[in-house]
Amino acid sequence: MNNSTNKSMLSIDSAETVRGSLLRPLRSRRFTMLWMGQTFSQFGDAILWVALPLTVYSMGRSTLQMGLVMALLILPQVVLLPFTGLLVDRASRSLLMMTTDIFRGLLLAAIAVLAGTHRLAMPLLYAFVLLYGVMDSLFQPAYSAARSQIFTLDIRNAANGLTQVSQQVAKLLGPAAGGLIIGLGTVAVGFWVDAATFLVSVVSLAFLRLDSPERISDLEAGGLRHFAHELTDGYRELRKHQWLWIGIITAAFINIASSGIATILLPWLIKVHLGMSATIYGLVASASGFGGIVCALVYGHRQRWHKRGLINYGSMIGLGVARLVLVLARTPLVLVATSAAYGACLMIMSLTWQGSLQELVAPEAFGRVASLDMFGSFALLPVGSLLTGWLAIKIGGIMTIVVSALVIILGAVALLCLPAVRHFD
Repeated sequence: MNNSTNKSMLSIDSAETVRGSLLRPLRSRRFTMLWMGQTFSQFGDAILWVALPLTVYSMGRSTLQMGLVMALLILPQVVLLPFTGLLVDRASRSLLMMTTDIFRGLLLAAIAVLAGTHRLAMPLLYAFVLLYGVMDSLFQPAYSAARSQIFTLDIRNAANGLTQVSQQVAKLLGPAAGGLIIGLGTVAVGFWVDAATFLVSVVSLAFLRLDSPERISDLEAGGLRHFAHELTDGYRELRKHQWLWIGIITAAFINIASSGIATILLPWLIKVHLGMSATIYGLVASASGFGGIVCALVYGHRQRWHKRGLINYGSMIGLGVARLVLVLARTPLVLVATSAAYGACLMIMSLTWQGSLQELVAPEAFGRVASLDMFGSFALLPVGSLLTGWLAIKIGGIMTIVVSALVIILGAVALLCLPAVRHFD
């Protein structure tokens, strides 16, 4: 009886420890404010990505116009990200996030008014996405730097896990909510809803108090002579940690090898090669998000994970294997399972990377390092899409998937041969 009772108590204590570990970040007011506001904002973003293409195709019905809209959205981030990190490191991150959110909310309100009054034209939409991209290039490194300040060691894994869960849920449910809102109303209503989510974000950020990062030097006192020095501090910070600069370069090349598969070849494989329905494609695409959510919840249970080098690049091998299995899949069940495994591996890589970045980078240089990290991710995305399309024409879609998957697997194996990667704990 006593032995049974002790086992029950031990089981209860363990469960409470797990729940406490995962939910511990919610005890922090700063985390709760940031997480709540950004969760609403990410749902709004998911609605925007439904409203935007519907608006373009309702006006011009041109894929070229849609391509130009996406290019103008990404272009400011590619051009400005190497520089915006310096501003992030010299200003209040919470104030910078509030300013960009207010500006983006006003942009969306203006587009909603124009769309609702049938005055929206393509040149105005082009200007909207260009300005939106500029604001995003400021917001994203500020948000990343704010997380590094708030996600302290005792809550870091759980905080990163909960953040990723909310992002994945927004990606899964947001488009459906956007379609429902626009279907019952108009695209203008969708823009208004997204603008309202920015208002929620601004209010939550108003309760967030973040100390300004320390200034290494004073631009006003030093003039332009010190500008280049401070701008390149991000590069110098990366050079201190072999793990970090190897990770950024690796992520850039993974994007080349894998981005085109998700956006170009996966729908081709399911719809054209295997002759399956659009419903199956939707399930396969969603399975990746569900795999990521499960993995984020598991990862957040533990306060610290050891052997992160092996975990990260072992997951990279798993990611490549999941893509390789695609060419053997013949049933929806195998496709869904493969997609879920891919999403889980991608989530492990993301969480180990974010945690190590927050742990290793000095707070006063975090904005610049985060900008370089994001630049490495964004800059080569168009290259990956173009290369995938070209290879698929030359050697076929199936062989392109095989080549891309093998590049990922062999790259991970080669990187694990480096002591700085293999022994990173």
